[in-house]
Amino acid sequence: MRSVRSALSTTTGKVLGFLGASVLAGILVAGLALPLAATGGATVATGSELLDEFPTELREEPISVPSRVLASDGTELATFYAENRKPVGLDQISPNMQEAIVAIEDERFYEHGGVDPQGIGRALVNNASTDSEQGASTITQQYVNNMLINADMLSGKEKLTISGTKTYMDKLREMKLAVSVEQEMTKDQILEGYLNIVLLGGRTYGVEAAAQYYWGVPASELTIAQSATLAGLVKSPNGYNPQTRPEAAVERRNVVLDSMLAQGFITDAEHAEATASDLGLDVHPEQAGCISSSAAPYFCDFVQHEVRSNEAFGPDPESREQLLHRGGLEITTTLDPKLQQQAQASVEETVPATDSSGAGSALVSVEPGTGNVRAMAQNTRYSPEEGRGNTVLNFNVDAAQGGGNGFQGGSSLKPYVAAAWLEDGRSMADVVDASQDHWRQGEQFRASCQPGGSVSIPDEGGWKVNNVIDDMKRPMTADFGLYWSINTVMVNMAQELDLCDITDVATRLGVHRADDGQPLNPGNPSFILGSEEFAPMTQAAAYAAFADDGRYCRPRAIESVTDSTGKRYDVGGPDCQQALDPEVVAQLNETLTQIGRRNAEEAGVDPGVPMGGKTGTNNSQSSTWYIGYTSGLSTASWVGRYTDLKTLAGTRVNGQEHEHFWGSTLAGPQWMDFMEQASGSVEAEPFRTPTDSPFPDPGSTERYRMGGNGTG
Repeated sequence: MRSVRSALSTTTGKVLGFLGASVLAGILVAGLALPLAATGGATVATGSELLDEFPTELREEPISVPSRVLASDGTELATFYAENRKPVGLDQISPNMQEAIVAIEDERFYEHGGVDPQGIGRALVNNASTDSEQGASTITQQYVNNMLINADMLSGKEKLTISGTKTYMDKLREMKLAVSVEQEMTKDQILEGYLNIVLLGGRTYGVEAAAQYYWGVPASELTIAQSATLAGLVKSPNGYNPQTRPEAAVERRNVVLDSMLAQGFITDAEHAEATASDLGLDVHPEQAGCISSSAAPYFCDFVQHEVRSNEAFGPDPESREQLLHRGGLEITTTLDPKLQQQAQASVEETVPATDSSGAGSALVSVEPGTGNVRAMAQNTRYSPEEGRGNTVLNFNVDAAQGGGNGFQGGSSLKPYVAAAWLEDGRSMADVVDASQDHWRQGEQFRASCQPGGSVSIPDEGGWKVNNVIDDMKRPMTADFGLYWSINTVMVNMAQELDLCDITDVATRLGVHRADDGQPLNPGNPSFILGSEEFAPMTQAAAYAAFADDGRYCRPRAIESVTDSTGKRYDVGGPDCQQALDPEVVAQLNETLTQIGRRNAEEAGVDPGVPMGGKTGTNNSQSSTWYIGYTSGLSTASWVGRYTDLKTLAGTRVNGQEHEHFWGSTLAGPQWMDFMEQASGSVEAEPFRTPTDSPFPDPGSTERYRMGGNGTG
């Protein structure tokens, strides 16, 4: 027969509880002559004076609750916690569990008023007459103790006021607060709070998290034996841990079962069945942090850095990190799970994580018009452990966001030169003399933002510029030069412009160095050909402006954040501004879409939507790019080395050796593979056409099969 329990403690019980505390206070003070802490002297206080010194209200703080990072559709990406806890209501906790904890920890829980005089007397006699130490803390006192520890943890105190070895003063304070709590809360509320806050092994707190960890079931389904096992853990979470000390756990469980039987919570038959059973563990370990995210660990890492850098979550990075691990945040992100899965498959197919080449591959997608990061993948395993293919370095982002120093952009910078050319009132049909391929030391380029209004070639031997395609050092249109990525065209175009106008275009498009976040440096003309280092996400966001009539949006990963109390944090919305004139972008797209069409044909794929793009390769062929875009998605694809600049030309990558290692070698096909999969789930519209195109038939590729000199 199950015992009938009173929902609320009686008035008599509360009075007895308070009297018990007062009596014990008198005994303690009389026996030890405790000095008043405030005086620092030898003045002796009476029991009542000591009690008056203690607060009557429990300093409550929200209990530590894990935070969840969610994809845009609500699926969970990762969990952060200092304490693995899943708070639930008492109606979601099995009666078996409620009865087991009362039976072993506080058999008079429904009778006393927070302090159990009978238990105190028994403990005093035992402790005075034997070498063993017996406790007398009620469930209410334990709840108070745990709440105080929680409050101290949240306030950052290193030394907890009531934990570990307690003094008599600690015990008195605990008892007075317990009496106060009983006057403010019902028994059910106290029991619910206690069962949600108590430590049950490792970093597992509360019966819901413990039930799921040890057996993979909710707390509402805990059996008698399972409940007794958890209740037995309270006395010593490490000593009776069923994983590490199963024999001790069974012995302690059976002690709990004996108490449940003696108090009428279970029958003889139930007792016999439970004591005869084994622990039946089915452990479901739950890893915390981004290492637990199988779908998007590097995106998770980016989100974590975003939280740490956002003042909305606290005054400093440390407090923001604590909020992430204890505040029960629900962080809804911009990530599209389907696109993420496709991106991850593409990078792993391009270069396996443990490939002997040591090369890395990465993809990151940004949504034009919002800046929402929709996918972020790389071929490595997210792990701090040593080993080939393991790293926590995020290839796709800046150093300040968890990445490295970035990668040289190569020819992927050329569209910014072309945009500055068009802003200067010129045309993509204008002819540029690309015959000069050497600039002597001291030869000047106009740069109005630099001291003296110009910069000169610094190297003693001058600057020699080579083209990949022979016979291209001659006059040709800017359109032809960009289409075939002719280096001498771009440098000669830049010499006709102001270098500061080119860097200004790049800055308006959000382009900056990955190592320190600074804009491109016009002090050395070599930046024109992509000598500086960028993060792929920076490039994806910049090219997204070409897909949205020149409107640049800062990349964003977080849509909304609420905490366990329902509080919403202001994370802002899309941060966009008009970076380029729509007409400039429309004219630039006439060339970039032709490049995209050629790249798709060379890769043998059909993206299925209008697209533009540009390859990029650095001088050593250790960093290769393809940045492409549709009206619905802009994606940067990168393949290269992330530990050094040693060339990949002639290196066997994923079983195949390449004499040359260009942007079109692997980065381009990787982009095409991803977009071919993604095109069905991404809306795309035709790009805006120029008001006055300089080309009679803008969609024709005939102009690229001629001499490119604008004559026909």
